[in-house]
Amino acid sequence: MEHSWEKIDTYAKEWVTEAGKKIKESFSTELLIQSKSNPNDLVTNMDKEVEQFLIGKIKEVFPTHRILGEEGYGEKVESTEGVIWVIDPIDGTMNFVHQQRNFAISVGIFEEGVGQIGLIYDVVHDEMYHARRGQGAYMNDIHLPKLKPVPIEEAIVGLNATWVTENKRIDPTVLGPLVRRVRGTRSYGSAAVELAYVAAGRLDAYITMRLAPWDFAAGMILVHEVGGTVTSLDGKPLSILENSSVFIGNSMLHEQVQKEYIQNR
Repeated sequence: MEHSWEKIDTYAKEWVTEAGKKIKESFSTELLIQSKSNPNDLVTNMDKEVEQFLIGKIKEVFPTHRILGEEGYGEKVESTEGVIWVIDPIDGTMNFVHQQRNFAISVGIFEEGVGQIGLIYDVVHDEMYHARRGQGAYMNDIHLPKLKPVPIEEAIVGLNATWVTENKRIDPTVLGPLVRRVRGTRSYGSAAVELAYVAAGRLDAYITMRLAPWDFAAGMILVHEVGGTVTSLDGKPLSILENSSVFIGNSMLHEQVQKEYIQNR
């Protein structure tokens, strides 16, 4: 099925930019905040409004496209057939609420499960990271170069402290030694921002034990376009149909970490 990806790309950027304006305007008004399944998982009226705004636009212009969205206004997507938009209206809601920064709008557009367009818009810094399959990745008008090889000792890795402290999900001894060996670790509290930073070379890798498709969909497309490696922690491809551990980064570093830390756990 032929689509005008040019047209889809133009509309997507336009809508995401417009959604960003709505978010900025909300800074001066009072936010309504609800808790999701646990008190640390916040959802604001802005998350919902932005998702509904984007879905409304997509449905109007591309009625045959399906939508997978974090706030539940999309559809239940159980297959990768056709064109699917994977949307996170505000990735980094806690940052949005507490800091009014370090959050992003994330939109990944897939056809038959293959990423075609990735957009991550860092609203506050007005940085639009965007990529089309096979056409490279950009930050606004700046072409992002292919990632250069980085050894473990020189790497800055995006990693939340949760994954190296005692908890039910993971044995902290797996990544603890890696953290001691790398040049530094960072945690920005928004997977979309961290994946955009990997694509831009500001971070060399991003590792997390559990992430939903709307958190990684756009970022994986961006990182692919700059020659990075995108897998789950055990080296498998990511699917937009399921939550997964995620290990995305510079290919040399990815291979080294996989071999020295992850395969032997």
